Amino acid sequence: MSSQPLKFFAFDVAAPAHLTAGSWRDPEDEGRRYTDLDYWTATARMLEDACFDGIFFADTVGYHDVYGGSPDAAMRDAAQFPINDPALIVPAMASVTRHLGFGVTASLTYEQPYALARKFSTLDHLTAGRVGWNIVTSYSESAARNLGLGTQIPHDKRYDMADEYLEICYKLWECSWQDDAVIRDAEAGAYLDPRRIHPIGHKGTYFEVPGVHLCQPSPQRTPMLFQAGASSRGLLFAARNAEAVFVNTMTPGLTRHGVDRIRAAVAQADRDPRSVKVLALITVIVAPTDAQAREKYERHLANVSYEGALARYAGWTGIDLSTLDPDMPLQYADVDGSRSIVEMFSKADPTRTWTSRQIAEFIGIGGTGAVIVGSPRTVAAELRAWRDEADLDGFNLSYATKPGGWEDFIELALPELRRQGLARDAYDERATTLRESFYGAGRRRTLPDHPASRLRAARREGTQLPGAVGALA
Repeated sequence: MSSQPLKFFAFDVAAPAHLTAGSWRDPEDEGRRYTDLDYWTATARMLEDACFDGIFFADTVGYHDVYGGSPDAAMRDAAQFPINDPALIVPAMASVTRHLGFGVTASLTYEQPYALARKFSTLDHLTAGRVGWNIVTSYSESAARNLGLGTQIPHDKRYDMADEYLEICYKLWECSWQDDAVIRDAEAGAYLDPRRIHPIGHKGTYFEVPGVHLCQPSPQRTPMLFQAGASSRGLLFAARNAEAVFVNTMTPGLTRHGVDRIRAAVAQADRDPRSVKVLALITVIVAPTDAQAREKYERHLANVSYEGALARYAGWTGIDLSTLDPDMPLQYADVDGSRSIVEMFSKADPTRTWTSRQIAEFIGIGGTGAVIVGSPRTVAAELRAWRDEADLDGFNLSYATKPGGWEDFIELALPELRRQGLARDAYDERATTLRESFYGAGRRRTLPDHPASRLRAARREGTQLPGAVGALA
């Protein structure tokens, strides 16, 4: 268990509404301003003034069209739709901040590794090393149809492809350019020294990338790596690659079981289990007193759309509950959607059988994370209990309304958290990159036991890289 201050990320999406069904109905909600760059830069300043570690952007390249066999319910409730590309917002937010980090979700199913490596190198340059990649393989059939696959790639095969995909990205980021390749020698007429830029020569099962990386080394080279897969195959992938893992929450005890699985898998992958930080999804509804916080919660609950909540669930899991009796008990189904969410509701708590109505009520505010309601002291006690019982390093904070949910947390809960040593009140000025904010000043690159570092060491020692062929190695 860590005694360090908790890490806090605001959890959002470049859309009118994210996880809370009906949040847009609240007159104080500003989700409608998702196309307004001033909104995003003001949010960035607010979070940095509060010493948040960053903002974590979810994303999807599909839409929820499973519930009732159409996207209508999702569209009516603005359920993560319409949605813009969060990567395009980040440079503007970075330009008005110095320390705030940016977790950006990007799917490796619909973009070639050569192109994605370039995108994240560019973001790492423009944020001065404050970007992280939340690695997803995508779950949406609508995305598969509209991006040329016809149907979704099977769950485990997506992760098999992801293993090779990450290997290519690591080679491009860590092995293609030497640190001193940019020489800018005007007298010799050479901006670069070509002898210090190397093709990676990758030829594997799913991809062939023979050439050099398009970008010069960025501050972190490999962005900070986040992952949220909780299925058995997703957990194996996270144990090998992730530096921070994002988990859903139900109770501290059940979450602890998942955290223990993660740390055991990381150790099995020959990495330090404490080096992988675990962040949990939480929604905090805080007011000066417990009674006032409960009143606020009930007001938000009145805005929740039953169909909007289940449209989200159906899109995430591929399970359409629209034709079922809302109070009929559900059983586990093996699906190729977001398998971790199915398991969360049907396997995580063996003492409970869920109904459609209960699922809608649970995810109606804040999605698949627990909701804490109370005064600042109650919130602090709850977050401390989550940290201690579940062995967490921090939280992704969802909201009932935005940015009001974060504003209330900053104004009311954060001072109490700081008084109790649970939250920091200043940034470490020596830690300028996102990875350094997790591991300390001077830790810009992946840790020695990470696979990216192992490839970097192999290149430095002149060893042929895995998957490389011929002279290109």
